[in-house]
Amino acid sequence: MSEMPYRQWGADIEEGALKQMENARALPVTAAAALMPDAHQGYGLPIGGVLATDNAVIPYAVGMDIACRMKLTVLDLPVSALTGQAEKLRNALLRETVFGVGSKMRRRCEHPVLDEDWTVSPVVLQNKNKAWDQLGTSGSGNHFVEFGVLTLERPARLWSDPGKAGRHGGELPAGEYLALLSHSGSRGTGGAIATHYSRLAATMHPELPPEQKRLAWFELDSREGREYWDSMLLMGKYSAACHELIHRAIAGNLKADVLADVENHHNFAWKETHFGRDVVVHRKGATPAPAGVLGVIPGTMGTPGYVVRGKGNAEALASAAHGAGRCMSRKAARQRFTKNDMKAFLAGRGVTLLSAGVDECPLAYKDIDEVMRQQRDLVEVVARFVPRIVRMCGTGERGED
Repeated sequence: MSEMPYRQWGADIEEGALKQMENARALPVTAAAALMPDAHQGYGLPIGGVLATDNAVIPYAVGMDIACRMKLTVLDLPVSALTGQAEKLRNALLRETVFGVGSKMRRRCEHPVLDEDWTVSPVVLQNKNKAWDQLGTSGSGNHFVEFGVLTLERPARLWSDPGKAGRHGGELPAGEYLALLSHSGSRGTGGAIATHYSRLAATMHPELPPEQKRLAWFELDSREGREYWDSMLLMGKYSAACHELIHRAIAGNLKADVLADVENHHNFAWKETHFGRDVVVHRKGATPAPAGVLGVIPGTMGTPGYVVRGKGNAEALASAAHGAGRCMSRKAARQRFTKNDMKAFLAGRGVTLLSAGVDECPLAYKDIDEVMRQQRDLVEVVARFVPRIVRMCGTGERGED
């Protein structure tokens, strides 16, 4: 294990997360690993853990919210709309998606993702109706949809898919823009897949000690491995479809055109080549950061997020942080902070909060700017996003993260 490629970014990482990485590195299928500066303890692999394996996929190293995704669109509305048309923007956030466990759209959405092959596994097929009900909805926990100000210090092309740049050409001049940012994943169907296959993997590896039980794997060429892999890929398309529908609905509500679009998964696995080996790279709460590839790293409801361009750092397995990262658990945050604490913090930063639980108080997170400083060799900052109108899962809605 000592000769295995491994590097940690960030110094302020809890002992539990470090121990989880050591357990992951000790697996016989592990080829390389990295730990991002926003890391904190999770289940199996820590949040912020990156793990490369030989011909193996680990459900818990992908995560329970498969294909959790970020999406940012720049709209052709003036920044002044955040104050002059605030009510209109708030209503768009409230009307065009719903939040929480079991949440369903009032009217089912249509999208080509429903025409994909939903027979790739029995669990997927059993949950197709639920997936359709929840298509276009948002999750709970740290999931959000928000408006804010995007600042570009210099001109930049902000399209994850340049082919979709359309008549705007894709390049934005330096300046300030009104942008919409969302964070959510594969909803109840993704959760059902993760639960089923993580339990199945554990039964197939009775030899693992208790501290590694949640790191059980499937060989990629096994029946179970193929089922899980194909299910994961479908959830990637499904998560992307949910974000697409949310952004399309909000832009339509506001009669706005999209000037730019940046998006990326975390909680996913990719087949890649690193250190001269073909491996499966699990990024659990980590952003893909190959050279030149755009991504979004959010802060909190009250602190900035960033559009970044990857530098393809080999030691990091071409990865970066996926956010600020928690510095305390949800339970600890609920015990320590009140709604008034959160309101005071946000009021000082000009943020209007429509709904959220106290466990998402920005004070429960690390300093995003310090996290960004600690990974300057992983990503280049392209633009800065400052939240202004934020919607998350309300206190009265059940949390699922």
